Amino acid sequence: MKLDILAEHFLLRHLPPEDLEKLSRLVHTRTYKNNQPMFLKGDPASGMMAVARGRVRIVTYSAEGKEVVLRVIGPGEVFGEIALIDGGERTADAIAMGETEVLILERSSFLPYLEKNPALCIKLLEIMCERLRSTSEQLEDFSFLDLETRLAKRLLALSETHGEEAAGGRRIALNLSQQMLGAMTGASREAVNKQLRAWEEDGFLTLGRGSVTINDLDALEAIVQAAV
Repeated sequence: MKLDILAEHFLLRHLPPEDLEKLSRLVHTRTYKNNQPMFLKGDPASGMMAVARGRVRIVTYSAEGKEVVLRVIGPGEVFGEIALIDGGERTADAIAMGETEVLILERSSFLPYLEKNPALCIKLLEIMCERLRSTSEQLEDFSFLDLETRLAKRLLALSETHGEEAAGGRRIALNLSQQMLGAMTGASREAVNKQLRAWEEDGFLTLGRGSVTINDLDALEAIVQAAV
């Protein structure tokens, strides 16, 4: 079971088969309930986690205590990778979205595989660089873009990474509350609701219980492009 998950994982599938087999005996799995924290910012860290089933939201908080969702991690992705490198404290909270199963890769067990596998090191660095760019871009969006543009941009990104084809469009099914969208875009739930309802009236999207179906990707892309 664990070997199969490792072999299919985006990062770990780059390991040779014999290393995957050895690693499968060292990792352990844990299942979390909906909204259960996996770790909190400032917690001591011992390694990295890989999502086998479910999703995880990575969050931090403003000085006023407002939640900001940095990203949503899905099956086949890793998180907590900074701790794998430096063994320091966690830099954000990780919270389960629905029942979620993760593989836990302890730093002491995984570092030897990094040391002898340059390709794996490069893949891990690519992940870290992509997330740094994404966080920097998100901060810039909060500072310079209006809500309409921020929300359109976020929905397009979620559609690309977590969307699935549906009748009439592309459905984002993440148990996606409007409060969470507000946390992703630096806006209140009320402001997000108002904008989503306006787009629904225009036929750009359809709102469901915990989901958003984008019916007109081009319309949202045009909103983003107009701000460039």
